[in-house]
Amino acid sequence: MHVQVLRTLQAVKGISMKVGPKRKEVIVNVAPIIVSGKLRGTVGVLQDISEIHKLSEELERAKRLIRHLEAKYTFRDIMGESETIKATIEQAGRAAVTPATVLLRGESGTGKELFAHAIHSSSERQKGQFIRVNCAALADSLLESELFGYVEGAFTGAKRGGKVGLFEEANGGTIFLDEIGEISQNLQTKLLRVLQEREIVKVGDNHSLNVDVRIIAATNANLEEKLRAGKFREDLYYRLNVIPIIIPPLRQRREDIPILIHHLIGSFNQDYGRCVEQVSDDGLQILMRYNWPGNVRELENIIGRAIINMRIGETVVEKHHLPDLTLSMQNAPEEPFAGQALQGLSEGDVGFDGLQREWERALLLATLQKTGGNKTKAARELKMSIRNFYYKLERHGLTV
Repeated sequence: MHVQVLRTLQAVKGISMKVGPKRKEVIVNVAPIIVSGKLRGTVGVLQDISEIHKLSEELERAKRLIRHLEAKYTFRDIMGESETIKATIEQAGRAAVTPATVLLRGESGTGKELFAHAIHSSSERQKGQFIRVNCAALADSLLESELFGYVEGAFTGAKRGGKVGLFEEANGGTIFLDEIGEISQNLQTKLLRVLQEREIVKVGDNHSLNVDVRIIAATNANLEEKLRAGKFREDLYYRLNVIPIIIPPLRQRREDIPILIHHLIGSFNQDYGRCVEQVSDDGLQILMRYNWPGNVRELENIIGRAIINMRIGETVVEKHHLPDLTLSMQNAPEEPFAGQALQGLSEGDVGFDGLQREWERALLLATLQKTGGNKTKAARELKMSIRNFYYKLERHGLTV
């Protein structure tokens, strides 16, 4: 390329090529050096764009993890006749007609997002945007740029013209911040400004922008413990905790299990083209006695697996269709688990890389089963950050 510039005396710009033993992708710019009208040589500048590609991939991943939608559910979609759930629905209904910030608390799988939808649907903002963000699934810098937006030139790879943030997009509507207990101190400070001043500052900008957004936050974390440990701002805690609503775990509303099962059977019949009618008395006794660490989400998983185990034409879920709910993953032998990771490998996958992928996927699934679907506990069990855990779930095509 330098020879070409020496020959033509014309600069070469924006040429993409791969260099070095790691074949890094770079953009090459070469220009002639002319002093006093004489050619003295050439100069080349290599710009590594592999980081830009990596950032672009992260941004695409962020878009997949953030859902822009109108609220799909109302309070009528929350199933149950127990006094516990009826009291919770009534409390949420009262909160819906106010503009106040709501903090939904409860174990994983209890239905916090369902309540967030219902609150928005019953509020004065029901015709506005409902945007759900999983705060634990994105790296801190990505989450900041997605929530607050950025101006042109804010960072390498920033789009020309900048980007509108989710708070700005949700103007006049509701933003649902799931896993709020996982955000960094930096983002806690910026979120506090939104709650106090009703304004945002884009990344790379010095000017504030007014926003009119209702915030519904949710967490299964012990925020009080995080407060004591200095990991969560006290002022933000009180700004979020204006209307705290605790979603009861399934074990505290066991009388709702038959109602939920009936609803789930109807839903799976539609999805799987089945005609299942009910669960047998023996099967129902097992389900009623189980402790449900994964709550309604785990019940949905169990009923779905049971229906898949049934033969076409069978109409009653029997005891033998249900997975063994008494199995403790802590006591399960390690050798069979290693064997399970090998099962299902195609011939093209046999080898270290293929085995490693299957082993990692099996480990993720086993840990989720052990923690009843609680992703925070599963990440802790595997000694990894919650964000890295979400990344691996998505990489293996597991539900986030």
